[in-house]
Parts: sequence; structure tokens; C-alpha cells
Amino acid sequence: MQFLKEETLGYLNIVSPFELKMGPQKKVQRRTAQASANTELDFGGAAGSDVDQEEVVDERAVQDVESLSSLIQEILDFDQAQQIKCFNSKLFLCNICFCEKLGSECMYFLECRHVYCKACLKDYFEIQIRDGQVQCLNCPEPKCPSVATPGQVKELVEAELFARYDRLLLQSTLDLMADVVYCPRPCCQLPVMQEPGCTMGICSSCNFAFCTLCRLTYHGVSPCKVTAEKLIDLRNVYLQADEANKRFLEQRYGKRVIQKALEEMESKEWLEKNSKSCPCCGTPIEKLDGCNKMTCTGCMQYFCWICMGSLSRANPYKHFTDPASPCFNRLFHAVDVNGDIWED
Repeated sequence: MQFLKEETLGYLNIVSPFELKMGPQKKVQRRTAQASANTELDFGGAAGSDVDQEEVVDERAVQDVESLSSLIQEILDFDQAQQIKCFNSKLFLCNICFCEKLGSECMYFLECRHVYCKACLKDYFEIQIRDGQVQCLNCPEPKCPSVATPGQVKELVEAELFARYDRLLLQSTLDLMADVVYCPRPCCQLPVMQEPGCTMGICSSCNFAFCTLCRLTYHGVSPCKVTAEKLIDLRNVYLQADEANKRFLEQRYGKRVIQKALEEMESKEWLEKNSKSCPCCGTPIEKLDGCNKMTCTGCMQYFCWICMGSLSRANPYKHFTDPASPCFNRLFHAVDVNGDIWED
């Protein structure tokens, strides 16, 4: 016992208990054969000169693999195979169907080691994938953050569902990457890597060069074009942004474009409150004073300020004198005359 505890490593010429000190296998075999021949010739005598010059290694400890790294990998593979073998031979309780099944009919999550039967996990994975929740293939245990690996999903679901899972998982992963944009062409839509500090993206499939900010054709150092539909959104975003975001928007669209958008929106709001559009040509008209028979400055059409109906050019006042008209006797309705508002 004392020898095994304290002198074994020294007897075997092992410096470290974790690493055997060994020479090439061919040399060891040659040395062993030579030592055997010398022993036969001179039993009990000293070994030959080759054996004296080279370090003697126990042939039972000769390494028969190429390197230590491959040896370690073989040990790990063997250990994993034994773990799987032990797992498959044991009984486990599935916390979904509450049935005891052999490990060969079950699967466990690698992080938390929670075990469920494959039938329950298959139904669970299929429902989540059909709903597009590929990021939610978590362990069914409440508040458990473990996630199923793609290999586990592929083992349980059909090939068509796994292809959908793989596609959606890639899509969601790319959406989280700040340096990935998509080709704006509807027929392409492939992901494009964006260079740092550059606003140009070139699709590797259709070779379309586009601006990564406005998704239109690349326009160099010119500011992004703003469509009429985006003016309202741009104005609201600019007014609510802080100084840093305001500078970014000014660099992206141009300060003059944003200033023009603000002025146009203010003008539009003022026109909506203080003017009406001509029923014939749509020109905004502001009424300052006078009667309710109006004349458009754009097309010279007569119209009623109250009902916004077009009036006859031959007799525009008939609209206010005809008893059948909705504006009968309302030519001066709500008109300010000498400080008084005329009513009906």
C-alpha cells in the first residue's frame, strides 16, 4: 500500500500524474527487441549501448494515438457515449405527461438537465415553430432559461418544419445585427452586410447599390430624399428628438430639407384653420371681409363661403335670393359689419 501511494509514479518514471512521458513507439519497440536479444545473450548483464543512451520507457505506457489533443478528444467522446448509454437505460418521469419512460424515449436540455419525453417535446416544438416562435423553444419548466439546440429540434420535428425553424431562426438573428440590412428590391430581399461608417449597400445577388438609410438608389453625399408622406413623420420625429438625434437627422436629410418640412407643415396647419379650398380648382382661399359670395383668385369661379357650392356666373346672387336654396337670405351671414356679427 505504501509503495502504491508514494513510489508508483517514480517507479514508472512519470513526472506528472496527468501526462505520461513517452518516446516514439518505433524506437521503444526497437529498444525492447534489442534489450531482449542482449538479455538472451548475456542474462543478467547490462543492456546494450542503445538502451543506455536512450531513456527506457515501459512499453505498456506507449501512446498509440497521434497527439495528446486527439487522445483527449477520444476520452471525451467515450465519456459522452457512456453517459448516453447510462441515460438510455434509466427511467425518467416526464413533467408534461407525468409518465415514466426509458431514457431512450426521452430528451434532456443541456443547460438545466431537465428531462421530458420525446413525444411531448415534439408536440411542443411543432406548435412553437408553426406560430413562428423559434426563439421560444425553452425548457417547459417554469422560469427555466435553457433553450433547445438546433440538433435536438432536428431530431424531433419533420424536415419541412425544421427548414421553417432554420429559416426563421436565421431571420431573427439577422434582424438583431445592426450591420445587416436587406436589399430593398421586392424580388430580392437578401441580407447585405453594411460597412462601418458607410451608407452604401450593394446586394451580392442583384448588384443593386442603395442607400442604407432611405433604401433608395445610392445618392452619394447628397441628402436622402423625403417623400410627401414622410414629411409629417419627419417633422414629429425631429421635434421630439434630442440634440444628438437632431444632428443625425440633419446630416441624413439635410438641414434645409428639414427646415422646409417644418415650414410646409406649419403652412398646412395654418391653411386648414384659416382657409377653405375652391370647389373648382382647390386653391386655398382666405376670407377677410365682405359678403359670402366668394371669387377664386386662381380660376375666377364664384362660390358660396357657407356651403362651398359653385355659383352661376350669370347671376351668382340668385343662390342667396332663391327660397329653395339652403343659403337663402344668408348673403351676409356671420359677417362683421361695423363691429357687429350679422346673424339670420
